[in-house]
Amino acid sequence: MRLVGRDKRWTRRWGWLLALLVAIARCPAAERPNVLFIFSDDHAYQAINAYGAASGVVLNKTPNIDRIGAEGMRFDRCLTTYSLCGPSRACILTGKYSHLNGFYNNYGSVFDGKQLTFPKVFQAASYQTAIIGKWYLESDPTGFDFWEILHGQGVYYNPPMKRNGKEVKKHGYVTDIITDDALDWLKNGRDQSKPFVMMVQHKAPHREWEPALKNLGMYDDVTFPEPATLFDDYSGRGKAEHEQKTEIAEAMTPLDLDR
Repeated sequence: MRLVGRDKRWTRRWGWLLALLVAIARCPAAERPNVLFIFSDDHAYQAINAYGAASGVVLNKTPNIDRIGAEGMRFDRCLTTYSLCGPSRACILTGKYSHLNGFYNNYGSVFDGKQLTFPKVFQAASYQTAIIGKWYLESDPTGFDFWEILHGQGVYYNPPMKRNGKEVKKHGYVTDIITDDALDWLKNGRDQSKPFVMMVQHKAPHREWEPALKNLGMYDDVTFPEPATLFDDYSGRGKAEHEQKTEIAEAMTPLDLDR
């Protein structure tokens, strides 16, 4: 393969992925690892026991996530490339900052699916690729053999979805639907002789924080303590802290508070 001009710049940014692709392509098909990427949306680390316990702040019980953390690797020192939902997803797909991949805002940006993404790289190495769940990039997915995505942010109950370009109506709770459809693809929808890359991207726990009907009363008898910063006036701190928009009066809506 001969690389010139823009291709060379691309190679410098994607060198690690090219090296991975070469290593994967040289492995016998039976030895190639499967890749399962699970994405929860707007999930604070304090709401994950495996992380919150270390800081002394635990607001939720998450035994399954804790098990993954115990058996795998935790990221105790990390940062996000972009803290907004859509741009963050575009960065993950492309390995590029938002000013390079072109998706820099949740409103007004459209993801350019012609650019190279990591699923396309794995496709070139004879992997099957799939994405199920939240997409939120305004264009249809590319680089996936199978895709089933929510419309925009998606809704929690009976969400309409788009599957390989066709509209489908789903019945049930969105987290259960995404999970069940992902399991169905793994068991019945893919070529079992090929390795796979699968992105399972949940809407939860993004606002408006609507639980499954079976869990509506889960915390009826629970009183959560007020956080120490509830009445913080940010005295002695910088301009950014004073101008933040995360206060209840600034950020919360009636739907947010009616849970």
